[in-house]
Amino acid sequence: MTNIPLPRVGCGAAIFRNGRLLLVQRKRNPEAGHWGLPGGKVDPYEKVADTAAREIDEELGIRIESPELLCVVDQIDRAGEQHWVAPVFLVEAFIGEPVIREPEALADMGWFALSSLPSPLTEATRQALQALRKRAGYR
Repeated sequence: MTNIPLPRVGCGAAIFRNGRLLLVQRKRNPEAGHWGLPGGKVDPYEKVADTAAREIDEELGIRIESPELLCVVDQIDRAGEQHWVAPVFLVEAFIGEPVIREPEALADMGWFALSSLPSPLTEATRQALQALRKRAGYR
């Protein structure tokens, strides 16, 4: 009998300012070198919206306001033996100016127009962008 890994729970946020999306470039696996939404792993007994706020504050030093659930990403990588379930929040208001506060985890960050996103993107970011494009005002 094979040991099948249990799904893990993470979360992220699509943060917008002036029509541009904030993305970070990952240094760590999974998907090292890819650009993606900021976020991280949910701790036991932590609400996912609280996780998003905590992780984004830890990574970028900003306080997100009024997160709205955008979608739930279901990322299954059988070859890599990983399964992540990740609620993604839409954030259009925050306090502070983002800076990389975890240089061991993040290589870069930037604001990008939806028409000129960097490459490669994380799978979770690609799925969140599909959900975002279905909403009015983000096409």
